[in-house]
Amino acid sequence: MRRCSSLLSFNRDRRGVAAIEFAMVAPLLILMMLGIVVYGGWFWMAHSVQSLASEGARAAIAGLDPAERETLARDFIGAQVEDLGLQADRASVEVESTASIIRVNVVYDARDHPLMALAAIVPSPPPTIRRTAIVRLGGY
Repeated sequence: MRRCSSLLSFNRDRRGVAAIEFAMVAPLLILMMLGIVVYGGWFWMAHSVQSLASEGARAAIAGLDPAERETLARDFIGAQVEDLGLQADRASVEVESTASIIRVNVVYDARDHPLMALAAIVPSPPPTIRRTAIVRLGGY
């Protein structure tokens, strides 16, 4: 009889249940947190690259000819890239200027960014970020 009562009391003992449940859920929770950090950082970098392209295209409007527009866009992007927390040597800029549009393409290589080091643990976003901005010239 004593043995049955001790088994029943063991069955009802709830001490340590939270620790066991946490041990089962913690790996998934940690992976989700790492995913949030990696993708949040990647979205921040992608937004920064888009901002560079947009502002570079706006700066290029002041140019009188295609060569001057390209110089203005490249100079602006070169001056602003580090202010956004990106590395200037990882960004490449292409400027296309026609009679009706100015197109600025910015490509950023994020492979060596510290956040991308965590991407080995979770499914990683693309390491190369490409963004384009177009500004029309003249009438609409």
